[in-house]
Order: sequence, then C-alpha cells, then structure tokens
Amino acid sequence: MITAEKREKEFRRDFLNYFRPSNDCIMKLVSYLSEGRDQLAFLVDGYLFDCDMVHPELPSSMNMFLQYWDDMFPIAQQVNAAIKDGRIGKEKGIDIQGQNLLAPVPFPTSCRDGYAFRQHVAAARRNRKVEMIPEFDQYPIFYFTNHHSIQGPGDIYCMPDHFEKLDFELEAAIVICKSGKNIPAEEADQYIGGLMIMNDMSARRLQMEEMLLNLGPAKGKDFSTVIGPCLVTLDELEAYEIPAKPGHTGKNWNLGMKCWVNGVQVSEGNIGDMDWTFAEIIERCAYGVQLHPGDVIGSGTVGTGCFLELNGTGKLNDPHYQEQWLQPGDTVTMEIEGIGILENKIVKEDTDFSILARKKGN
Repeated sequence: MITAEKREKEFRRDFLNYFRPSNDCIMKLVSYLSEGRDQLAFLVDGYLFDCDMVHPELPSSMNMFLQYWDDMFPIAQQVNAAIKDGRIGKEKGIDIQGQNLLAPVPFPTSCRDGYAFRQHVAAARRNRKVEMIPEFDQYPIFYFTNHHSIQGPGDIYCMPDHFEKLDFELEAAIVICKSGKNIPAEEADQYIGGLMIMNDMSARRLQMEEMLLNLGPAKGKDFSTVIGPCLVTLDELEAYEIPAKPGHTGKNWNLGMKCWVNGVQVSEGNIGDMDWTFAEIIERCAYGVQLHPGDVIGSGTVGTGCFLELNGTGKLNDPHYQEQWLQPGDTVTMEIEGIGILENKIVKEDTDFSILARKKGN
C-alpha cells in the first residue's frame, strides 16, 4: 500500500525532475531572490541565467522587462536561443536547486481575477441548487485582489480564520506587457506578456460571510494569491493554440491543468475549456481604464478546480460525503502543461488571533 508520505516524496522527486535537462525549447522567465532583491533569469535545463549577466541590455528585474517589453523581448528571444544551443554555456548559470524562487512577476501593478470557465460556474450553482445565471454568457467579469499578497513557490502563511474552510483554486494567469486603454478583444492578445499558473487561495467562511452583503470577495481572498513558477511567452505556446469557443474572440490553448494535495490528485482540466478568452477579459478590464505593464489577470477557476466545487458535487451525490479542506502542513502542487509545476506548503501562523471570534454575538 502506498502511503500519503510516500506519494508526497515521489511528487517532490518529480518536481525536481522537472528542472533537469530536457529537450524543451520553451523560453521560461523566472524571478528569484538574489542578494536581497528580485533577480530576473532564464530557466534552461535546471539552470538560472541572470538576464543582465548574459546580455548587457537586458534588465535585472521582471518589472523593468515588462516596462520596456517591445525592446527587451526580441533580445530575450535571441539570448534564450543562444543558451539552448550552447553558445552561452552552463558556467554562466547557477543550479536552480536551493534557490528561493519568487513569483515570476514579484511586484504586480495590480491583480484581477476573472470567471472564465462555465463548467466551474455551472457546477457551483447547481451544487447550491440555483439555476445557471444567464449573464455569464453575456460578458466576462472579474474582481480585484490584493496585489501586495502575490507570492511564488514556497510556504503560504495562514491565520486561524483562514482555516475555516481553506481552499485552493487552480487557474491560469497572464501579465500585461504594455499600456493600453479601451482595448478591443481583436487586438488584446498583443498585450499579453505570457502565461503562468495561478492558485487563488480562498478562506471560504470569510468569503461566504462577507458576500452575503453583496460586496466582495475581500478578506476571504486577500491574504495570498500564488503565481508561478515561471512566465512562458505566447510565441513559445503556438503549437498548443486552438480556436476560441464559438462566438468568442482571442487565443486559446490546449494545455492540461492538474492539482494534487499531498500527492493525491484532486483536480484536472484544460485552459482550452475557458469560455471567455483572456483577450475578452482584457477588453472588459480596459474599458475606460488604463492597463499597465505588470498587471496580472487570472482566468478564474477551472472546472473541478477547488474543494468548494468538489465538496458540493460530492454532497449532492452522497449525503454522507466527507468534505475536504486544506490543513496546516498540506502541500498543494499545481501543473499546467508547457508552463511548469507550482508547489506550496500550508503553514499556520503562530497566533490565536481571530476576527471571527471577536464578532458581536459570536
């Protein structure tokens, strides 16, 4: 019998294997902590190549790279090719193992999250025994979350109230690479710098309570949003492109999405299942508003992509179904084909401070 501990060890092994030499030619950009600051680097065959060290015109940070995207991107393509074919040797890089990876975009200018997967929305509403809302098919929506709480791989620190139904959300995310306002969907793909994995962490009790007042989500979401492990540019994903769904506009990709908790798979979907494309979400976001390089936009949760949906479906089919929520010490591992693997461990803060316990009447 395979124990949970053994499964987790096997998954950690596979996580490290992902960074070992391969024939993968995709350009992957990562940010990691170097001498107390964020450092932008190419990730190639398990080695990090600092951008500013391998080419004098490339910046040292992702934020600066995004600010000067049109100038920097062609140079980055050439440098990535030179690393891949050996013209820039491994002696210029450092082994990724032991390095402190940050979010690929460590300091986003903002963070919005969409609601693009009809399967997830329909399942969540069915589980609450309410009809599918017709407005979903009329326009994409999004909410703002706390861009100061963006993080990458590693520990996610949670307060006691967060563990009142703590949840993951399996998503994809993009980053805006140039300024624009009133951007039509037909032109919006050119504003996308690349794709990342997103885990939109959710404290469901806090979220559900505040949304009874028809405002939010806020405290249920603002403590942590995870993106990573790298940024993959759209030109590198052309082989995965598929048509948008009928009646929709913009790029879409056949990229499998999976999530494991403590090595046990709990979720599986595909970016290609998005009903609203990122281009259409950008059109909505940019209406009457300036978008900026460094703005991060999530897709919303893929179908089966969170415990809230999985628990609801389980209880609908079986009244005795045992709900599952994230616990201290759990490891959440997400993978999107062509992008990478994002792993986080849930850690309880050393405090008993609770805003739920301080509420009137509690």
